[in-house]
Amino acid sequence: MRPTFFRVAICASAFIALPACAQSSLTLYGSFDTSIEVTNPGAGYVARMDSGAYRGSRCGVKGAEDIGGGNQILFELENGFSSADGTLATANTIFNRQAWVGIGGAWGTVRAGRQYSPIYIPFKGQLDAFGAGTIASGLDNLSKITPYQSNAITYLSPRVYGFSMTLQAALRDGSTDGNGLAGSVETFDYRYGPVRLLYAHQQTNGDGALRANLGGASYTYGGLTTFLSFFNGDGGTPRYHNDGASVSALYAVKPDLRFSLGYTYLRDRSGGDNDADQFSAACEYDLSKRTLLYASAGWLRNHADATFTLRGVNVTGLTPSYAGAPVRGVQVGMLERF
Repeated sequence: MRPTFFRVAICASAFIALPACAQSSLTLYGSFDTSIEVTNPGAGYVARMDSGAYRGSRCGVKGAEDIGGGNQILFELENGFSSADGTLATANTIFNRQAWVGIGGAWGTVRAGRQYSPIYIPFKGQLDAFGAGTIASGLDNLSKITPYQSNAITYLSPRVYGFSMTLQAALRDGSTDGNGLAGSVETFDYRYGPVRLLYAHQQTNGDGALRANLGGASYTYGGLTTFLSFFNGDGGTPRYHNDGASVSALYAVKPDLRFSLGYTYLRDRSGGDNDADQFSAACEYDLSKRTLLYASAGWLRNHADATFTLRGVNVTGLTPSYAGAPVRGVQVGMLERF
């Protein structure tokens, strides 16, 4: 208890002291995402409080120092926690989400350290009407990717003629094979007026190695945005060997009020016919510039012996009561950002 207390105290002191000595920008930020979920995993309804269903609850600090020539030294430290009980998202790890330093300019940005996988939010969140969050996102519930990567070096390009890309390579920690790499991710994004095209590929090596592809397109016309996406993957523990597609639409009744509908289908490629699909609906309301209220619903149908379930960005879903059990749920929550 004592060492942990001192480590937290030192980090808190650093956050407070930094503005006094820093000569460039420093930003303290965070979000609290708390929701009430009522889900039936096949044998009766269960009520629980979730943290991070839409976006993971977090607090962090990021900074930038101008070094001339339009270049900056950058860093970011980000901690994930539960807004339901105050515990760390990862036991004994303060900055489980991000801990990197980098340099950026008009030519792009290079980062080194623990980071989001480029295939994760916000990339994945641009591929369906639910932002790849809450129990309503069939894309999130039925696809499989690696959300974070340690020992990573990442290059983020500037946008040129509507095109941008992100390249990431993770160095191994001494226990991972794969030609000296623990994994790699490449993402490509093209925007032209109301059209957006996205594609990402990831490969992790070693125990539980996972290859995954994720991509799609969106089109905006007035207040309506439609999304079509695809996903596939092979690997992980337990093994995931599936592919699928998702179609969804978001309609903004007003700038602060939005409704979404969607359908996602997954096909089992392992030969067991353990397919699954999900119907989804959601509503979002911006109570203020920093406060979002949301309600979501999902009906996930497992076929044969499939055991997929409804979950959130940082929420572990309830295990189906039996193989092939349908999972139905509703969720009401609030996201507060600072």
